[in-house]
Amino acid sequence: MITVTDVSLNFDGTDLFSHVNLKFVPGNCYGIIGANGAGKSTFLKILSGELDCSKGEVSIAPKTRMSVLKQDHFAYDAYTVLDTIIMGNQRLYDIMKEKDALYAKEDFSDEDGIKASELEAEFAEMDGWEAESEASRLIQGLGLPADILEQQMAGLGGAEKVKVLLAQALFGHPDIMLLDEPTNHLDIASISWLEDFLMDYPGTVIVVSHDRHFLNNVCTHIVDIDYSKIKMYVGNYDFWYESSQLMQRMIRDQNKKNEDKIRELQTFIQRFSANKSKSRQATSRKKLIEKLTVEELPASSRRYPYVGFQMDREAGKEILSVNGLSKTVDGVKVLNNVSFVVNKGDKIAFVGENEIANTTLFQILMGEMEPDEGDFKWGISTSQSYFPKDHSDFFNDCDLSIIKWLMQYSKDTTETYLRGFLGRMLFSGDDVLKQVQVLSGGEKVRCMLSRMMMFGANVLVLDQPTNHLDLESITAVNNGLIDFKGNILFASHDHQFIQTVANRIIEFTPDGKKDKVCSYEEFIEME
Repeated sequence: MITVTDVSLNFDGTDLFSHVNLKFVPGNCYGIIGANGAGKSTFLKILSGELDCSKGEVSIAPKTRMSVLKQDHFAYDAYTVLDTIIMGNQRLYDIMKEKDALYAKEDFSDEDGIKASELEAEFAEMDGWEAESEASRLIQGLGLPADILEQQMAGLGGAEKVKVLLAQALFGHPDIMLLDEPTNHLDIASISWLEDFLMDYPGTVIVVSHDRHFLNNVCTHIVDIDYSKIKMYVGNYDFWYESSQLMQRMIRDQNKKNEDKIRELQTFIQRFSANKSKSRQATSRKKLIEKLTVEELPASSRRYPYVGFQMDREAGKEILSVNGLSKTVDGVKVLNNVSFVVNKGDKIAFVGENEIANTTLFQILMGEMEPDEGDFKWGISTSQSYFPKDHSDFFNDCDLSIIKWLMQYSKDTTETYLRGFLGRMLFSGDDVLKQVQVLSGGEKVRCMLSRMMMFGANVLVLDQPTNHLDLESITAVNNGLIDFKGNILFASHDHQFIQTVANRIIEFTPDGKKDKVCSYEEFIEME
């Protein structure tokens, strides 16, 4: 159990949050949500003891073991994958190394023998003999082969390191797990396995995530950081969202009644304040108005950008035909004789573990890369707008402000128009004067989406568009693509995003590809 008592955190004289009182108990999974900058990751650091709070305390029951999902992907480069995973239980790892050192001594003494027997007893009590097989189960559950355990961390790719560090956090049956964005860079199959793991987990799980489907599947409670407060609600994300929207509507309705009453009273005052026979009544109404002030809605930190794609013209019947595309990247054949036809109205999600294949296909279709074999043809009436997975070239070494950067892509280059457009994308006031090269990941994504909206294209191609976005921005992009009347080709790991946008699913497999006209959940059921 973790008990949070009157915790506050103050930065530069401003409370990030204050007077937080919460209890996290075993058997529950708590999803922490809030806008970017609200303090989700900071709150996890306070719970883990990495960061001290300004006031209050966090207490954990004695002999409780806590694991934390590490964010530094290079911290374990000197170790093997197996050692890195077992370090999730540091005491067990230390025992293993101490045992090995004792047995390696040439002058092994009686004292060493006694010490070794004590270590062996503790090792067995901690299920040390099962450590390697548990590490193997975890790593295979996350979609990596068992033989990776003997490899050095330094030789792994970024996505592989993410999975190893997640396996480290899950290893050894910790009492408490703190997981900051555990689904980042995971494929759909790995996310599904993680959901099953956490739903069966008997300890306390506290997780920060922007994946709505994941939060719905695993969370028993939602911890909401907003209004500089942290409050806990029973239920998953959808239950919290619907409840919060209902509460906001109730408050607005009440305010509407108050506003109507005030207008009625003000009209009465204006009509009768000059009338001596009515002046006393008017005075009493003035006093009533002073008590009946309109209650303002709290200044929520949640802000939803506007994401909407308008077509300059509708496409004809012919959208795209792909014929026998093949491409080898770094000696690996990632596309092998790929053929398909995009029909009018198709919104196609490219799913599966083969992210490189999806990205390579998009790069070929958008003219960024030439295929080794095969060809493709866009319909003559189509126009395309592209969101690349790696969009760093749009911002690196660029000293333009946001407004000047967007001006490059806009037909209307007036400052009034661009400021208004950027305001809807949550860049207001002096924000538009910030240099694009210093923007956060989420801000750059909003810039790229703004750029796409300028083109009036009737075909959208998006490669992982929700990376780096908060829940509010993901919802906005999701709704914008649902409402779009043209064609969409996109890759994503977000289950709910795929389910609500796509009407056709394509997955590249070692044996070729799967191509089904159906919803994503129907596609999964066919597996």
